[in-house]
Amino acid sequence: MNPLVNSLMVGAADAPAIKPAVELGTPLLLTIAAAGIALLLVLIIRFKIQAFVALLAVSILVGVAAQIPLKDIFTVVTNGVGSTMGKVALLIALGAILGRMIEVSGGVQSLATHFTEKLGAKRVAVALTAVGFLVAIPVFFEVGVIVLVPIVYAFAKIAKVHPIKFGLPMAGIMLSIHVAVPPHPGIVAGAGVFGADIGLITMISLIICIPLGFLSYWVASIMNRKEYELLPGVKQQVEEFGSDSLVRVGHEGPGARAIAPPRPGLIMFLIAAPIVQILLGTVGTLTIAKDNYWYGVASFIGNPFFALLVAVALSFFLLAVRRNWSLKETGEIFEGALPPIASILMVVAAGGVFGEVLRTSGIGAALSHTLDSLGLPVIVLGFIISLALRAAQGSATVAIVTTTGLLTSAVMEGGYSPAQIAVIVIAIGFGALGLSHVTDAGFWTVIRYYGLTVSDGLKTWTVLTTILGLAGFVLTYVAWILVGGLAH
Repeated sequence: MNPLVNSLMVGAADAPAIKPAVELGTPLLLTIAAAGIALLLVLIIRFKIQAFVALLAVSILVGVAAQIPLKDIFTVVTNGVGSTMGKVALLIALGAILGRMIEVSGGVQSLATHFTEKLGAKRVAVALTAVGFLVAIPVFFEVGVIVLVPIVYAFAKIAKVHPIKFGLPMAGIMLSIHVAVPPHPGIVAGAGVFGADIGLITMISLIICIPLGFLSYWVASIMNRKEYELLPGVKQQVEEFGSDSLVRVGHEGPGARAIAPPRPGLIMFLIAAPIVQILLGTVGTLTIAKDNYWYGVASFIGNPFFALLVAVALSFFLLAVRRNWSLKETGEIFEGALPPIASILMVVAAGGVFGEVLRTSGIGAALSHTLDSLGLPVIVLGFIISLALRAAQGSATVAIVTTTGLLTSAVMEGGYSPAQIAVIVIAIGFGALGLSHVTDAGFWTVIRYYGLTVSDGLKTWTVLTTILGLAGFVLTYVAWILVGGLAH
């Protein structure tokens, strides 16, 4: 090995842990943290600074204020990016590619038509809620809403009702899954910060989201007893839709018109495949001794990276190859899935930096000791902090990564089991579900496409997301009891 490289590696390995030059007291550290979060919210809300830039700038300022040596500031930044992105970047990218393949193939519309035919025209809202549940697992919330809009418009025209009648319950469960179920970026980032088991999170959060789907339909049906104003622009679009537009025939490429949309069973298989693979691996690692050869096999098979990679490969053969897409065309679809997630990845990276700064500066430990003195369970605090941040700045991902950063020391030093840590992450995720209003891009997506006024959006969408968030937390707290959380 090159002597210079060898000496650098040895030096890096022997480098002392970074510590503040001056150890500040707990009140001052907490004041710095509060000021940092306040500045973060002002930058995002008042000055419309992109969340990535705001998080990065605030992280550096907090590090300087907490007396981290200037020469070490950007080492801390680098460590924060590396530790977070190494755990979540591949998951988010592969999840986006899988969702894009399903979206472009016309699979979403195929699912919607299938469920509607099975449940009947009178149960369209039930059918679309079920479709929303399945679609939301691999597809980002805003993308799912937009992709399903033609179906909502078509049914709204046929039934001569406001699009919100069909769209509200569907969007409610889609957002619930978006904040709590991997591979979505916020919950994956939170798991990465805490080192939580993605398989356990997936298993528990999906079980919780099933009753939330029924609740979303029930609450929305009560809200939809009232008539809402339909904005003129959306009203015109609804009138232009007919039954012929219920299903989009695949990708608009060579041979697309000659090939029918993928069957709903195939789409359900592609959505379920990575989930089942992860769950099988998780069950294997929980039941097999660590020194057993098959423990390694189960760990490998159930690794979320591998599971999503297998799902993407399956989508390539079952959607692209079987539908005669050219390699160039398929490559463009893969490429097209990545630019939309670039800003999300950067926010996740900056959230990792913020968490690393809080840990290195001692703010995380100070907060942990203070929280212990309050006597509130960390799961309750995580939910409350995440809900407050979500309401203040809008982004569920920012709320989750900021909350996990604040609570890292409390969780890491709390002696929690893997199942308990997974439940804490899910509670933080459901905190980021409630109070979706004018600061949230998803709020504008819903009211813009469903033709609601801002006032009606606050009365329906904001109330629904808050009810679902609270219900999700209640169910998560039941899970907390079941995994022995009350012992802490």
